[in-house]
Amino acid sequence: QVVLVESGGGSVQAGGSLRLSCAASGFPFSLSDMLWYRQAPGKQRELVATITRYGSRTYTGSVEGRFTISRDNAKNLVYLQMNSLKAEDTALYRCNKIPPDNTWGQGTQVTVSS
Repeated sequence: QVVLVESGGGSVQAGGSLRLSCAASGFPFSLSDMLWYRQAPGKQRELVATITRYGSRTYTGSVEGRFTISRDNAKNLVYLQMNSLKAEDTALYRCNKIPPDNTWGQGTQVTVSS
């Protein structure tokens, strides 16, 4: 059974930083590509970043240069370091494997005030 637990969100001012964590279990983490999604109220879910089992990364354009996705295969953790946060980064952030499992974690809320 896939279990995903996100943490690290909070409320920050614009320009601040947060580091999100995702603890994963129930599947072969080190062999899996992983992703972070976000969804703001009234908006569609947006793919934020991906990282392959080999460590290759992709980002959506709006976070390129500000966010960094990383992973620790020994601990089954995937991270999202978010710097220079903007109000438009406010959203509920969730992680999953690729392709996404039907089971999603509760997510972690990020609120950025301008």
